Amino acid sequence: MEILKVSASSQPKLVAGAIAAVIRESGAVECQAVGAGAVNQAVKSIAIARGYVAPNGIDMVCVPAFSKIEIDGEERTAIRFQLEKR
Repeated sequence: MEILKVSASSQPKLVAGAIAAVIRESGAVECQAVGAGAVNQAVKSIAIARGYVAPNGIDMVCVPAFSKIEIDGEERTAIRFQLEKR
């Protein structure tokens, strides 16, 4: 499954377009965010992406989960949003 990494400086409309494209193509994608700003941009992107795919009859659902990742040798907690067609 493809993983899209979202940062605090990501533009929600661009991330939403990427999410919509992958959902249409493969039916599932994960978004990963570390930090409050990144999680905020990811949630906005997911809401926008739902609007992008809804006219095509796609009901996109989101399952959030915590994930441990390593950044520069440090273990960090990330939020992963698993997105898929219902």
